[in-house]
Amino acid sequence: MTAYRVGDLARTSGPTLSVDTPIRRAIALLVEARAAAAPVLDDDGGLVGILTQKDCLIPSLHAAYHREWTGRVADHMTPDVITVQSSDEVIRTAQMFIDHPHRVFPILDGVRVVGLLHRSDVLALLIRNG
Repeated sequence: MTAYRVGDLARTSGPTLSVDTPIRRAIALLVEARAAAAPVLDDDGGLVGILTQKDCLIPSLHAAYHREWTGRVADHMTPDVITVQSSDEVIRTAQMFIDHPHRVFPILDGVRVVGLLHRSDVLALLIRNG
């Protein structure tokens, strides 16, 4: 198992967002992509947060009740993001998923976001190799 690196499991095709993206548009992008989360990037491509499906529930409920969408990604994202490096061993990240309630971790190569690591992908790898 130590031969497997996080980069081998990276999902790279999902949306990325900016802090100024209207929350309704961001949620639509997540739903269209069937994505559990999307990294939020600054103008230089640096990671400043993550928007998860869970983060989207409050503005969605508000919109359903009040019939209006308000806010931007910055208002609803999780700013303190736990990340992994593409070179990390998958075993290490499996322990991280045990220690944290998150389903997705952004994957960095240095400081650049290169994809997302999903808990379900780690579990699938463990099952195949266990």
